[in-house]
Amino acid sequence: MSRSLVETVLGAVVLVVALGFLVYAYTTSDVADPGGYRLEAAFSGIGAVQTGSDVRVAGIKVGEVVRARLNEQTYQAVLELSVASDVELPLDSSARIASEGLLGGQFVELQPGAEIDMLQPGDEITFTQSAISLEDLIGRFVFSGEGEGSNPGGDGS
Repeated sequence: MSRSLVETVLGAVVLVVALGFLVYAYTTSDVADPGGYRLEAAFSGIGAVQTGSDVRVAGIKVGEVVRARLNEQTYQAVLELSVASDVELPLDSSARIASEGLLGGQFVELQPGAEIDMLQPGDEITFTQSAISLEDLIGRFVFSGEGEGSNPGGDGS
């Protein structure tokens, strides 16, 4: 009987520790709603940007992507962005998909405009630049030189 009591107490301790770990992981991760106000931006391609990706202004994180969906009429990817409440963006601000480096992740970079009026919650950023695919750039470079000064037949002429 004492053996089953020890096993029960030990099982309860393991469950309490696991629950504590889950609470800690949830509170330290950015899984919860980031707050701020929401904006939308439509792109022809978003690359590797996904829910949870950073939204930055001048390299500083000011929010994150909270949703990505396909506009079924225009076939564009629409990103819903959460931007910190203390960051006000002019109406003519633009959004582009940027890369952290050659092999780094991608994020949404907001570039403030010069308009006096500010974007309001729920507004759409109309000036956007889609992701640039590294594979496409390499393919264009490789195939653009093909045929210029090369002799694929090898007949020596």
